[in-house]
Amino acid sequence: MLLGALLASAFGASVAIPLTSSLNPVDLFSRASISSGCSSTGTASCSNTSAISDQCCFETPGGLLLQPQFWDTDPSTGPSDSWTIHGLWPDNCDGTFEQNCDSSRAYTDIAGLLSAQGSSDTLDFMNTYWKNQGASDETLWEHEWAKHGTCMSTLETKCLPSGSAKGAEAVAYFNTVVKLFKTLPTYEWLKDAGITPSSSQTHTLADLTAALKAGFGSTPSLDCDSGAVYQVSYYYHLKGSVIDGTFVPINAPEAGSCPSTGIKYLVKSGSSTTTTKTTSTTKTSTSTTTSATGAPTGLPTKATIHAVQNGAQVGGLLSLGTWSTQTLATFTLSGSATSFTLSSSKGTCGVSGGVFACGSGVSSTFSAVTSGNLLLLSYDGSTSFSSDKVPSGTTVYAVNTGGGDSSVYTLSIVST
Repeated sequence: MLLGALLASAFGASVAIPLTSSLNPVDLFSRASISSGCSSTGTASCSNTSAISDQCCFETPGGLLLQPQFWDTDPSTGPSDSWTIHGLWPDNCDGTFEQNCDSSRAYTDIAGLLSAQGSSDTLDFMNTYWKNQGASDETLWEHEWAKHGTCMSTLETKCLPSGSAKGAEAVAYFNTVVKLFKTLPTYEWLKDAGITPSSSQTHTLADLTAALKAGFGSTPSLDCDSGAVYQVSYYYHLKGSVIDGTFVPINAPEAGSCPSTGIKYLVKSGSSTTTTKTTSTTKTSTSTTTSATGAPTGLPTKATIHAVQNGAQVGGLLSLGTWSTQTLATFTLSGSATSFTLSSSKGTCGVSGGVFACGSGVSSTFSAVTSGNLLLLSYDGSTSFSSDKVPSGTTVYAVNTGGGDSSVYTLSIVST
């Protein structure tokens, strides 16, 4: 793990903070949470020079933890004076990452788990501050746990106290994410530096990061889309367990996608998102209000499928169903606007495990809705799709359903 030590040195000095919020001294949880039994004062993850045998008390290989937050403006998501939670991700010390590590623990009905195990207060907070864009919040919560939470070594079931209920490690994950988020008031930190949302004002990357570093103690990374900031990521090393360890702020190991100047911090004034509260028995219902949304009058039989972000086209789909900026594939659509199948030269298209793909052995039914002058692809009632990053050149990315990844977009059906 010499690489981990070198990385820690490169990030510079950092200050350890226990997993509590000095900004809100009131205990977030009214019940006693489970304890890992681990020390929170030992060696920080990615800082060891020899192998660690007890991976229940030392996060590895995903010892570079980050909490990304969203600033969604179109449609507007979450409170107008707060960023929203994206998740908590365990990247490897070299910046690579594992994902979807244990399908047997890809729990559904996260709201039910939280309520049943005494974390209704966490659920209430998530209903306001952990929002999905264009799909149910529950879908995003399930996605974040399955993709990232199941890859955390300190949250494996063997690390839990004897007699823990099924799903207790997921409940601990969501409790920790919420508690950590409460120590990261991005909106307030920017406001303290005189930086508030505006439809016209622009900022330098240096000014934005300086304002956040003043509050966080280390430099986060910022991601932009079409010149507007939409995501911030705070990085940590961890002493002890994700359940109750000490998160040590560090400088982001790499810069985000924002330019050095001309960055907009837009007002949340786009199309609104209407949600109903997620409970243990009723999942969130989310609808996006646009100027004209409904079933189209006709469906083309041949079309290309374009990815649209903030009103601009950014590439589209290739024949395997991946997102690219290369020459787009032509798809065949069979059926009506309310129910149709898709196929490309590689075969039928569908969704498997939350991932859109085309080829043998996969087939799903889709629908189409109009939004302004666009005809949007919809799956399971949602027009939101997402990928880990925005493609460029020959680089392509998998297309995931819902808005759970860092780059969210819609897919426009364009007749050929």
